[in-house]
Amino acid sequence: MSEQPAWNDSNLNDPHSVADKRSRVQKMFSAIAPSYDLNNRLHSFWRDQAWRKKAVKIAELKANDVVVDVACGTGDLTLAFYGRLAQIYGGDGNTLTDSQVIGIDFTYEMLPLARRKRDTLLKCDRVHQDLDGSQVAFLNGDAQALPLPDSCCDVVSIAFGIRNVQDIPVAFNEFYRVLRPGGRVIVLEFSEPTNPLIRAMNRFYCHKIMPFTATLIARDKSGAYKYLPKSIETFISRDKMTQLLADAGFADITQHPMTFGVCVAYRGVKSR
Repeated sequence: MSEQPAWNDSNLNDPHSVADKRSRVQKMFSAIAPSYDLNNRLHSFWRDQAWRKKAVKIAELKANDVVVDVACGTGDLTLAFYGRLAQIYGGDGNTLTDSQVIGIDFTYEMLPLARRKRDTLLKCDRVHQDLDGSQVAFLNGDAQALPLPDSCCDVVSIAFGIRNVQDIPVAFNEFYRVLRPGGRVIVLEFSEPTNPLIRAMNRFYCHKIMPFTATLIARDKSGAYKYLPKSIETFISRDKMTQLLADAGFADITQHPMTFGVCVAYRGVKSR
């Protein structure tokens, strides 16, 4: 008997209400990990890197900041923070401390890909030639129970991952717990464009074109690229996201829509 897909028509009406969403998401990402980067680049038209660059910018990093990137996947945002800190230090990576940047993901299969990407970056990028890799660590862990002590970092980020968390308030409370006073939370997530025409065009692309081509590239049988558009369409509103951040204790919350509102970066500050 063939293994059942993580997502199918019976559980995609509202994937966020599925009781075992966590295990289904983990199974899905395990299946698509090898082709994850290729599909990200192609189906965002390479905009995913620009969105991450914006996330790094609004984090307003300082030299001694410790960064925790949750749901790090293959490490794109983690390494973007890593590179920005190296630039702040004038390219001298030896000034960074061990594990100053930490990527955490609950899908173990993503982590070897992230470590390999880090090692390749250090070998090929002259800007980072002084870094030896010890300054960034990749750990297996859950957004709802971070394997970190209280008040240990200055930035917590999550890119395209909060939508996949079973209990968002629990995750936001964890982010608040591990941040120091004055620390920043950065949430990068897909959104429904507010312009009706652009929203209709985006839905057509996400529901009709992307699932077919992405599934073909990934040779996916988990239903991952059926889940993606439904998980965006049925996800909480921008105002609700802001409210949940405020409920967790974050202040000075701002929204930064990008690419006609297809993606939004949220920023909040731990005030005490």
